[in-house]
Amino acid sequence: MSIDWTNFTPWMSLAGGVLLGLAAAAFLLLNGRILGISGILGGLLAPRTGDIGWRIAFLLGMLAAPATLALLAPPGFLAEARIDAGTLAIVVAGLLVGYGTRLGSGCTSGHGVCGLSRLSPRSLVATGTFMAAGFAVVYAIRHLF
Repeated sequence: MSIDWTNFTPWMSLAGGVLLGLAAAAFLLLNGRILGISGILGGLLAPRTGDIGWRIAFLLGMLAAPATLALLAPPGFLAEARIDAGTLAIVVAGLLVGYGTRLGSGCTSGHGVCGLSRLSPRSLVATGTFMAAGFAVVYAIRHLF
């Protein structure tokens, strides 16, 4: 294993983590809700009265933020995204992640960021499972297939 030192961005990664933590804390303090993306999106599938507007605004903000950054960032600021997988693999992976999210009663942002910070035992088990499964899949794909 080697680190791509040319594209290694520890400070930007740290800043992103801090922003995510602050956003999760602010969302909980100001709205009394957990910042779990699957829960926010899932709430649109069976909406309750008065519960749709903020969910749509949140999801639109998630889409608008990177688009705005791409428009305003100076040339060379953002690394070019590269996905070394075919369309079928991406679709299957997305479906498996969605199924796992439903099965685990939450996603990595809900359990890993918000649940662990609240010392939730269920989130500790879920996050450990996410990480172990991720390690196993990467190992299998890189070393066994």
